[in-house]
Amino acid sequence: MLKVGLTGGIGAGKSEVSRLLRSYGAVLVDADRIAREVVEPGTPGLDAVVAEFGPDVLAADGTLDRPKLGALVFADAGRRAALNAIVHPLVAARSAELEAAAGDDAVVVHDVPLLAENGLAPLYDTVVVVDASPETQLDRLVRLRGMPESDARARMAAQATREDRRAVADVVLDNDGPLQELEPRVRRLWDDLRRAADRRS
Repeated sequence: MLKVGLTGGIGAGKSEVSRLLRSYGAVLVDADRIAREVVEPGTPGLDAVVAEFGPDVLAADGTLDRPKLGALVFADAGRRAALNAIVHPLVAARSAELEAAAGDDAVVVHDVPLLAENGLAPLYDTVVVVDASPETQLDRLVRLRGMPESDARARMAAQATREDRRAVADVVLDNDGPLQELEPRVRRLWDDLRRAADRRS
């Protein structure tokens, strides 16, 4: 088994890379998706979040009101740390379960947005960073996602710097260009990862 950590700044194109890798045969472990699952209604995770932040973080239907919780933690490092202390262990446990279910010869790609920020690089055999210039990231967030420029800049500023991400990378995948340029690069990356996994099995 080859354990791959995949990360990249917001708007860099990490989601597209993970989609392509999955289509080629990678086992995808998506930290963001798992983070949503572990705080669904009826879970111990949601109970712990409500105990920490109060019932106001719940929507009328009993689900987590993500925008409201986000507003509480985005600008307050202490509150963000409290949320992370609840969610991160649950995500790690579920990720480990999914990884254990993959075959011995699998390429398991962990899609982890905050890999650099949380010092997680040592957990993986290979770290792939999807890289784009800040100008490209900003353009995609504003033009493609419809995000106000001030919000986009704030989101980018809250993440690790481009240099910090590149410093933990074993592979840097350039994604400044159009989608049709990305696909052959990801295909070559997949071939390299597949060979590395075969050597291990």
